[in-house]
Amino acid sequence: MKVVIIDDDKNAGLALADLLETRYDMEVLGHALCALDGLALLNKHQPDVLFLDVQLPDVNGLDFIDKLSEFTHGRCQVVMYTAYDEFVVTAFRKQAFDVLLKPIDTKELDTVVKRLEKEHERIVERGDREMPATLNGKLLFYTNSVDFKVVDKDDVCLFQYDHDMRCWEVVVAETKKAIKLKRNVKSTDLLALDNHFLQVNQKYIVNVNYLIEVVDNVCHFYPPFDEIDYVKVGRLFRKRLIDRFLSI
Repeated sequence: MKVVIIDDDKNAGLALADLLETRYDMEVLGHALCALDGLALLNKHQPDVLFLDVQLPDVNGLDFIDKLSEFTHGRCQVVMYTAYDEFVVTAFRKQAFDVLLKPIDTKELDTVVKRLEKEHERIVERGDREMPATLNGKLLFYTNSVDFKVVDKDDVCLFQYDHDMRCWEVVVAETKKAIKLKRNVKSTDLLALDNHFLQVNQKYIVNVNYLIEVVDNVCHFYPPFDEIDYVKVGRLFRKRLIDRFLSI
């Protein structure tokens, strides 16, 4: 399993990373000392597990969980760990997978890892049945449990996240309204459809083939999407966008 650690105590984070790699053969992809750097790691690596300290310098770890689904594939399990047991109940209410108390007891960690392994196996067995399907340049998006829409991949301008409905939408040529997708579709599912789809904000994934320019951090697109003027490039995503092109 792939792991990211967010803990402002560098020594504690490194000790946990060493334990996870040597005792459980997990792959620790990164250790962040604050929530902002942690979001960048999550977006880059899309880990299976996040070990998250409750008390961080820039945000409370319990509040951080609420942002997690916007940056991950939706299958990342969160293990909170803290020196204060009063946070335990709140962590579970925030839908943390499990909670550990500092200093970490290896027996307790054994139990948590066994649970994580079982959950990971269940997810792998389920596979990618919930992902949008693609064939010969056509994308099939399920709009509910039965109905679906077939779209040419080249007609997709962008995907946008509707926070009120808590689902992704796709903006397509010759379609007046954005098409709402099933709630279980995650950003990583959409990014995996084609390498021309690139995330520029936690709310937006664009087709770079339609991108003309970025002015004042706002994306401008070729027709028929030239009237779209609300897609902003987020600070965490700007470098990745620039790196996709030859800069002169």
